[in-house]
Amino acid sequence: MKQPNKFKIGIIQLSFSKNPDDNLNKAVKWIEKAADKGAQVICLPELFRSQYFCQSENIDYFDLAETIPGPSTDAIGKVAKKKKVIVVVPVFEKRATGLYHNSLAVVNTKGEIAGIYRKMHIPDDPAYYEKFYFTPGDLGFKSFETEFGNIGTLICWDQWYPEGARLTALQGASILFYPTAIGWHPHEKKEHGKAQFESWQTIQRSHAIANGVYVAAVNRIGLEKENKDSAGIEFWGKSFICDPQGIILAEASHDKEEILIAEVDLNRIEYIRRNWPFLRDRRIDTYGDINKRFLK
Repeated sequence: MKQPNKFKIGIIQLSFSKNPDDNLNKAVKWIEKAADKGAQVICLPELFRSQYFCQSENIDYFDLAETIPGPSTDAIGKVAKKKKVIVVVPVFEKRATGLYHNSLAVVNTKGEIAGIYRKMHIPDDPAYYEKFYFTPGDLGFKSFETEFGNIGTLICWDQWYPEGARLTALQGASILFYPTAIGWHPHEKKEHGKAQFESWQTIQRSHAIANGVYVAAVNRIGLEKENKDSAGIEFWGKSFICDPQGIILAEASHDKEEILIAEVDLNRIEYIRRNWPFLRDRRIDTYGDINKRFLK
């Protein structure tokens, strides 16, 4: 497949309601906006069909899951075909009865599903009880060849792991997309909020630098409470796109719905990798222990 040396990406930072249909309709409208702004590859936030339900363990929330293909990929497939764009569509996937994943589908310009990625690293932290809902991914790390370029897709908690970024980049991805749902516990924000956010941004910029790729992290915004008595999570937004040197090309606010547009330039990747040849100098003959949990 012949691909251009440059293509434009768009990431969409949004807030979400408790109504899945409203969220899907909203996403479709914002995809159209991003396409009209020139985006050719577009990414939505993690689990965009709902508010972030993993704040508690509740079996009723499994009713939010859907199949792939299903309602989300069908609706977004139509707008992708209409606008001739690629869309990264995060999905709470019902794979089988009692088997669920935190997944995404890559929908191509024909409105078809070009591939699926299932979140590999599943967290279990206060108000992020994802292990209750999601089976770890079993498809491995993925780079998808599209009409515009090779794109890598990971999901939220994956963004903290250099191994996932490296294995995706080694498959030829020119950009790593990280659809995300991350925020502050309100009672921690004053003391730890700045450091938490900066750690999140720094680790992802480091993936760009270490692998010589672009990185796009797309988060949600808003304070989401499961009920009036819960503290909730204040999602910090700040979606961003950086280049292979870790330079931030576009950055959103903490609290506004926004579209970020940036250009992926394969010549820029070539230039950075020639000057910082980290892939060349890797000692792959010495890394055998990386697949061990601990070395003591």
